[in-house]
Amino acid sequence: MKANAMLKAITIVILAGFVFAGQSRAGDIKGSVTVQGLRSAENIAIYIDTIPGKHFDAPAQHVVVDQRHMAFAPHVVVVLQGTTVDFLNSDPVGHNVYWPSISGNKKLAHNLGTWPKGERKSFQFNDPGVAPLLCNVHPEMSGYVVVVGTPYFAVTDKDGAFEIKDVPPGTYTLKTWSEDGKPTTQSVTVAGGTLTVPLTVKK
Repeated sequence: MKANAMLKAITIVILAGFVFAGQSRAGDIKGSVTVQGLRSAENIAIYIDTIPGKHFDAPAQHVVVDQRHMAFAPHVVVVLQGTTVDFLNSDPVGHNVYWPSISGNKKLAHNLGTWPKGERKSFQFNDPGVAPLLCNVHPEMSGYVVVVGTPYFAVTDKDGAFEIKDVPPGTYTLKTWSEDGKPTTQSVTVAGGTLTVPLTVKK
């Protein structure tokens, strides 16, 4: 009788351990963005807002933004605060990179100068916000660096789809940023597995 009782107790503990492990597993946030009044659902930044009490070290690996075929590639890149971005010139002409502000703050404006094909210049983005990239040699060029406070982000593809992987369990604020649309926010709760989130961005 005692042996059966002990066996039941051990079984309960093991099962509870499995349940707890399942609840504490990281999950993925997947979804698609529908747009109203915008030309495309592509190149919309989706990210989890700053998590109170949490600090994330910037990655050692640099992010590369190329200047190729007279355009910034990618057009929109999201980086964790503190990340260094390498601006490469792959065109056979000189290119310049500058941003007049970060989220409207002109004190954070910066001009990296102009350089020829095959060379690159680097900049560490320590201030959160959006840096609109421009080239004073070719005014038709534009791009964006979106600097956020967590490593949980994505950029939508041409169909508006996105996926943010390995998000720890918890309740967060999911935000969007787009070149032409209004920012949106949505509360999400991650509890392991895949969470599907539909979003709408309006002009």
